[in-house]
Amino acid sequence: MSHTIFVRNMSKHTQEFEVHGWNNNQNIQVGAGKTWNINAPDGSSGAIIALHDGHEGEQAEITKKGFMGNDFIDMSNIVGAGGNMIVQQVNKRWTRKGDPLFMQHLNDAWHKASDDTKRSLDRCVHRDGHGNVTRIDAIKDYPQLEAFVRTFADGKTYIGVGAWNGSPGNDNDNHQSSAAEGNTDILVTYNDGDATPQSPEGSPVMQNFQAPHIVQRNISSAKAQGPGIILRNHTSDKQQYAFYNNYWNGNGTAGANFDHPDPIVTVNANDSHFVSLPESFKGRVQRGTQLPATWAEFQISASNDGAAHGDISLQQGCDGAAAISATDGSGQTNGFQWDILKDAPEAAIQKKPDGTRALATTVGNWMSGPNQAAIEWEQQKVGQQRAYIVGGTGVPDVASKNKCLAVDFF
Repeated sequence: MSHTIFVRNMSKHTQEFEVHGWNNNQNIQVGAGKTWNINAPDGSSGAIIALHDGHEGEQAEITKKGFMGNDFIDMSNIVGAGGNMIVQQVNKRWTRKGDPLFMQHLNDAWHKASDDTKRSLDRCVHRDGHGNVTRIDAIKDYPQLEAFVRTFADGKTYIGVGAWNGSPGNDNDNHQSSAAEGNTDILVTYNDGDATPQSPEGSPVMQNFQAPHIVQRNISSAKAQGPGIILRNHTSDKQQYAFYNNYWNGNGTAGANFDHPDPIVTVNANDSHFVSLPESFKGRVQRGTQLPATWAEFQISASNDGAAHGDISLQQGCDGAAAISATDGSGQTNGFQWDILKDAPEAAIQKKPDGTRALATTVGNWMSGPNQAAIEWEQQKVGQQRAYIVGGTGVPDVASKNKCLAVDFF
């Protein structure tokens, strides 16, 4: 029996991949926004490796129907990197491996590195004319590069060689080889920006998909200091963020607080700030105190597992992109980072009381009913898999065992 490996190029350019183990070991050229289907018989193994100016980079390593009938998948940067890639079983987000923003995290770490660190990495970290990282050489050949990459990607991708030839390897690398769930089709996505899969995951060709413009990140990084939220302001202006604790909470329901924000926190441009919150907090944070606004909804300590849980919601409007991420090293993240206001239809726009342009509510409130134009625009540009648009299900929950989540506003 065979399954399909969908190799999806979410970037705006044709991307070349080496294929080992399938396709007669022939390279493939995947057009912008297109998907290439590879037949993978049960019991077969191989790799999909992105090429950058002829150099091997990130690679998805796959074994179909291996031990106990399960697929084994991992994402590796051992031989280099020049883009972002993830691998998962189709429609099984929890099997996902890789850092969908590896290159952005790499570039941030490079710009924050000391002069001594940069000098030690000069031969293996390649930059463009503006000093931004475009590619790194094989991590396995440079111990100092391995140490550097672990500062931002440890536990998200294979960095070292793992357990091999008598060496115990690194525990976080070894975990990358854990089994997936059963034997299914496999999805590999590539992008210069966010490589998180767009819906529908299993669609063989996305003829009209256009990769969004990703806001580049180069901000200071606050650290978790206990239960709470790390706020990160990716804009060029100082911003205020308001926290609203729900009035009451039920089983899948809540009494939203619209009039008593506490606290209100100011974060400087391109800066971050840790906000300590009680473990009982269940509510949201948004830009300012006015609607429409993008909500980052969260609770600090869930009753079932004690972890922090959160998501992004556009139901009460959208005044810009937002993402929410775990800070416990698990790599969980959701939301979006691109500007969906710029080209939005006027029928979807509702201005805030202060005149700020935003997308209108999709579910209605005391000011207006649901805005169908906003619903359709957000479904097209974001999708229910990244943020709540009209309620219901389909938005993966982000959990952080250390009771601290990071919320990025763009």
